[in-house]
Amino acid sequence: MDGRSPRERIVKHSGRFVSPHGLENHGVTKAQLVHWNDCAAPLYQMAVERREGLMAEGGPLVVQTGIHTGRSAQDKFTVRDATTEKTIWWENNKAITPAHFKALHDDMLRFTEGKELWVQDLYGGADPGTRLKVRVITQNAWHALFIRHLLVEPEVSELAGFVPEFTILHLPDFIASKERHGGRGETMIAVNFTARIVLIAGTSYAGEIKKSVFTILNYLLPERNIMPMHCSANVGPNGDAAIFFGLSGTGKTTLSADAKRTLIGDDEHGWADGVLFNFEGGCYAKMIRLSQEAEPEIYATTRMFGTVLENVVIDPYTRKLDLDDASLAENSRGAYPLSYIPNASRTGVVRSNPKNIIMLTADAFGVLPPIAKLTPSQAMYHFLSGYTAKVAGTEKDVIEPSATFSTCFGGPFMPRHPSEYGNLLREKIAAQHVDCWLVNTGWTGGAYGIGERMPIKVTRALLTAALDGSLAKASMRMDPNFGFQVPMAVPGVDSAILNPRDTWPDKSAYDDQARKLVGMFVENFEKFAGHVGDDVRAAAPSAA
Repeated sequence: MDGRSPRERIVKHSGRFVSPHGLENHGVTKAQLVHWNDCAAPLYQMAVERREGLMAEGGPLVVQTGIHTGRSAQDKFTVRDATTEKTIWWENNKAITPAHFKALHDDMLRFTEGKELWVQDLYGGADPGTRLKVRVITQNAWHALFIRHLLVEPEVSELAGFVPEFTILHLPDFIASKERHGGRGETMIAVNFTARIVLIAGTSYAGEIKKSVFTILNYLLPERNIMPMHCSANVGPNGDAAIFFGLSGTGKTTLSADAKRTLIGDDEHGWADGVLFNFEGGCYAKMIRLSQEAEPEIYATTRMFGTVLENVVIDPYTRKLDLDDASLAENSRGAYPLSYIPNASRTGVVRSNPKNIIMLTADAFGVLPPIAKLTPSQAMYHFLSGYTAKVAGTEKDVIEPSATFSTCFGGPFMPRHPSEYGNLLREKIAAQHVDCWLVNTGWTGGAYGIGERMPIKVTRALLTAALDGSLAKASMRMDPNFGFQVPMAVPGVDSAILNPRDTWPDKSAYDDQARKLVGMFVENFEKFAGHVGDDVRAAAPSAA
């Protein structure tokens, strides 16, 4: 005997901190080499040396994700067992049997034999009192760099005692079997809340890793009276925090990156009593047609070392980027640490409740006003409705905007019934007297294809007035279709744009579209009607 443990004899290890809680605890026993908790620079170097991506001018790493340039929403499954039978919203979440999950897990573990792997031990959540210990195991250095940007890094001193509470095994080169594994085909994202494991197979799109952590927290936190939210958040100089709900492409990242306010985070947060905290340590922003003028803070990250750019077109010789070229993907993305934003919070935690809640929607019908004030009942109604337009490229096979209702502005990531999240949000809004606003970043002057996208300068001006408190004091009119309050005049904003009907050349066409959209709202909300009070049902729109 040579005095070494079986682990040391079989697997080679490298990295900043090799955890005493080894991969054998996860069934990985025959990998060739495991890289543990490497920092950004060595991960970047390994990714370039392995030809996983190209170094762009200024220092970003540019990678391609192949056929998967967005989430594979139809390939996501949850294990249906005694733990989840009565806690999961099965109308929205696809079920997989424990046997199918075990077969997938066993096959993926065998796939790791002889492979080079990267491990990152990270936190999901910036608040020390509520954060989740997550271990991510992946087969590419660039995916390890991505998730190191996106989650919260522990201190080196914390790694010695780090025992993961959830594990994500990501093997993009593993091909799933429909017959053996119970999915739809070669790609699968499978969540097992009992075993506390997420398996991601057959896709290189890094957003699947990030959203898996979000799904986990969405399941766990409501039991602790913590509201998990698909939102960005920032805070003003006086400690007045704001939440921005919205699906991808509605402006969460862009609008929360305000030079006059401190960014808490751009996508996922939790709201405990008196505490608002980021789930992440980084940002995952859309890059297509990114403008230096409109979004200078985000644009600057495309010239910074270590930013991971997915499916951004790059000249292979000059290494210059073309952010306007969508030939690889409409959903080109950039992942970077939160510290790359100059006015970002260094802790990701605000010890206060939000003062304002913004619900962002990209209205493809051109019916909704650019901003409206909501009562608490209306806020719950629109939160549960989650109306917007799916933006091209955010999901596979979506090639142009289309109207959709994604409850809680994050339906694909909500394991529990929406009423659990809606009631929790409503309670917190009422208890803290939070002002709520519906903001349309979609179309004005006509529906998609006829009208124009709402000018970002108009949206920013309206948000500034909402966040500084002046808009709440403005003269308002009641919208005849939706019943919410709409400002009649705002300094610096053309009053004509505040009334969407006035922006349409054909007023009767607007009325037809409004009736159509109202009908869609009413039909969609029928599934929630039995789970809410009379006041929320009364907040439904009614065509004028």
